Amino acid sequence: MNIQHGDKISVLYVFIDASNVWAAQKVKGKMFDFEKLKNFLKNKYNAKEIAIFYYTAYPANGTRDYSLDEKHKFFTYLKKGLGFVVQKKELKRIVIHSNEGDSVKEKGNMDVEMTIDALNNIDKYDIAVLFSGDSDFLALVSYLKNHHKSVYIYSSKNNISEELRTGGDGYIDVLTIEEDIWGRELKYRRQK
Repeated sequence: MNIQHGDKISVLYVFIDASNVWAAQKVKGKMFDFEKLKNFLKNKYNAKEIAIFYYTAYPANGTRDYSLDEKHKFFTYLKKGLGFVVQKKELKRIVIHSNEGDSVKEKGNMDVEMTIDALNNIDKYDIAVLFSGDSDFLALVSYLKNHHKSVYIYSSKNNISEELRTGGDGYIDVLTIEEDIWGRELKYRRQK
């Protein structure tokens, strides 16, 4: 089903929270094929133009016992191969002190960057698609709708807040999309 606003051909901006997408991919057992996903969205919303922003945080060098080269090659593919805007930052490492000893927690929330990009580009698009399930985005969704933007939420049933699921112009569970948007099977690293 294509979503059209009358006979108008739209400009579509897509904002992808990588951690939300990762949760859906783990459930499906497959990676998104981002080229297929881009084409699916462009056709679904009858978009003459599409811009896709991808937000991710990655581990600092030396914090993993495996190479991060493949992750950075993937970011380069999204940017140079598919024309995505890739917003990335290193995971913040926070030392937690407790009676049991020190531990390190990693944090890499990209909600602010996503919101800033959605607002800075508000005059460039008619339709916004958010790949996130975080209820914190309800304020952004409401703001965009109040500025005459259509907003659609993509997430999965186990990773969507009720507020966000019902707050936009539509909610799509990525696990139920019938078109082929999936790529290769997920491979997991062996535990040492």
